[in-house]
Amino acid sequence: MRTVFLSSAALAALVAVQPAFAQQAPQAAAPQSAGSDTANVDSGEIVVTAAKRSENLQSVPISVSAITGDALSKSRITSVDSLVNKVANLQLTSTVGDNTPIFALRGVSMSDFSLNQSSPVATYYDEVYKGNFAFLGVALYDVERVEVLRGPQGTLYGKNTTGGAVNLISRDAKLGETSGYFNAGYGNYNRVDVNGAVNVPLGEKAALRVAGTFAKADGWFKNVNPGFPDLASTDEWALRGTLRLEPTEKLKIILRAAHSFQNPQNYGIYAQPEAVNRPGLSQFQIASNVPTKRRAVTNSVALTINYELSDALTLTSITSYDKGTLYFKEDTDGTTARTLEVPYGDKASQFAQDLRLTSDTGGPFDFIVGAYYNREKVFNETTLEVVNDADNNGDGVVTAADCAAGLPVACKVRNRFDQLKKSFALYTDLKYKLTDALTLRGGLRYTHDDGTQTDFKADALGVDDSFVANLIPLSNLAFKQDNVSGKIGIDVKLPSGDLLYANVSRGYRAPSFNAQAFFDPSELGVAKAEQVTAFEAGAKTQFWDRRVTLNMAAFYYNYKNQQFINVNPATAAQQLLNIPKSRLYGAEAELTYRPSDAFTLHAGLGLLSTRIKNGIVSGVNVAGNRLSNAPSVTFNASFDWTVVEGGFGAFSVHPEVAYQSSQFFENINVPRLRQQSYALFGGHVDWNSADGRYSLSAWARNLGNKFYFTSRIDLLSGFGFDYNHIGNPRMYGVTAGVKF
Repeated sequence: MRTVFLSSAALAALVAVQPAFAQQAPQAAAPQSAGSDTANVDSGEIVVTAAKRSENLQSVPISVSAITGDALSKSRITSVDSLVNKVANLQLTSTVGDNTPIFALRGVSMSDFSLNQSSPVATYYDEVYKGNFAFLGVALYDVERVEVLRGPQGTLYGKNTTGGAVNLISRDAKLGETSGYFNAGYGNYNRVDVNGAVNVPLGEKAALRVAGTFAKADGWFKNVNPGFPDLASTDEWALRGTLRLEPTEKLKIILRAAHSFQNPQNYGIYAQPEAVNRPGLSQFQIASNVPTKRRAVTNSVALTINYELSDALTLTSITSYDKGTLYFKEDTDGTTARTLEVPYGDKASQFAQDLRLTSDTGGPFDFIVGAYYNREKVFNETTLEVVNDADNNGDGVVTAADCAAGLPVACKVRNRFDQLKKSFALYTDLKYKLTDALTLRGGLRYTHDDGTQTDFKADALGVDDSFVANLIPLSNLAFKQDNVSGKIGIDVKLPSGDLLYANVSRGYRAPSFNAQAFFDPSELGVAKAEQVTAFEAGAKTQFWDRRVTLNMAAFYYNYKNQQFINVNPATAAQQLLNIPKSRLYGAEAELTYRPSDAFTLHAGLGLLSTRIKNGIVSGVNVAGNRLSNAPSVTFNASFDWTVVEGGFGAFSVHPEVAYQSSQFFENINVPRLRQQSYALFGGHVDWNSADGRYSLSAWARNLGNKFYFTSRIDLLSGFGFDYNHIGNPRMYGVTAGVKF
């Protein structure tokens, strides 16, 4: 292992890496470690830590979009699910509900909805990887910014970033400052929102920041079944504490602890065809017989230490622990019948340690060298409740005997298992400045993963949970995987200050265990690791006295071994397999136009083409098909216009639009499950007092009340319906705020 690490460092010292794409800012900020202060360095300029250093966004050769926390708050984006309307070529499916997004970036996605899986687009909170759904919870409050990194991030971020990464960076505690804010809002569906933060100094060398959020709303999916609650409600709260210590000029310590709790009515399923499954119902009505609430609890603590060993070297340590639980019962058929209902349960914990050395020599050569360890433990339980009102014996009572007579009809088919994954990595990221204009970049990451799936079993139970039959006896599986990922690239700084770049990179997604095995031991298995080899070139430009920022990127991917759930059409057995090969190519452009301090236009365009080169899915040859969650065109635009300003304050308007072309949610490309193109309109109108202390905002999302799907699964042949999630209807409200 030491040999691999040293050889990778020697190789990477000769070359350079990293894709690029962003928004705004012409001059580079002095590099710092990622744990130090980050803020807007000037009007319209954003500092990011996408490359594990604090740098000006326009000077970082990485394909990244950054959105400030203020912009997210004013647009009423309170869940990471809504980021797709702000970022070109970013998509998601919501198969397991809100706040548990399965992201797709540039067509790299996950088709397995099991709770033990990790997405190929990784999510990070303050540099801590959140791989399991149970760790996500409520997080998008008191946020400094969100960074979306496109393309494989196989060196600095490591495994499960074949598509990219989404980084949420919370606001840090500030030394020597007593400050805070409080916001309260009310909206349709009786929505109440309260959030705020307080920052207090603890002497000259310490500060504490406490932030919180609360939201509650009635369900918007109106349940016509008498005595049963409306679905898709909101009921959540979260707290985060940040303690910052700077005992010396060289030592900075940040301790974060957070807790979140969600207990809403679960999402509803829109079952088709409507004539059979939804007779007489409007689009946002449902007849559901499952009142069980969705429950998600997260607890996390993270300690970040930055110590300046010298003027040129900083040692960074990030130690974290996460624990979470997620439980919900899905009315899968979306009707009062008991055709199919699925309770899901997920308990997970993880410990992670990242240790790295970052240089800032001021000379031509700089590096990051680090080591990473992660241990994730998961308990998973899933039950298929299949036609639990079927009286197979005709005696007028549904019992375990009915299950035995008609298995799986009138049965609860339950599987459960423990999963343990451990990952260790050594990584390098280096750059060498050949001239003032030309920089080479390179990096390598060695990763060793091992995983075990233990005590797996599947049983058929009666409706009273009494044992009927064992379908899969106690079984254990394991895998070990070694991987080397790397990047190599070059960037050129033009005399105008514009940046051109090109690179080749490789990403890696670890092997996965199948959680959808219910009926036969042959369903058990381990899917092979995914791999993406990416070729990318881009430009980050500014002109017209920096009033216009235009950033562009083009890419081509070789995508190997995408993991997917395969359903055997003859036996209905489900296996986790791989699609051998696909290709993807496309481009993005992001524009910011700021002709004056009173007006700013933002726009983003994503173009994407995907094709499966060879593969069999559920007995169907899918060669030539499009990949799932990969619309050919995505577009978003907004502008910020201060209409009038004076001693009374300032009034401003901020309309927004997001568009995407048609797409499929599965790789077979079933024509009836195609989501047609659509656009969503929204925005907000704001008043801010002259001193900046008080604010009032009226906001709306999906103003046209557009009906659209966010995921679709073909269950027609097996259960008589197509399974669909639908997007939120029109939402609107007002929010008042005060700063102190």
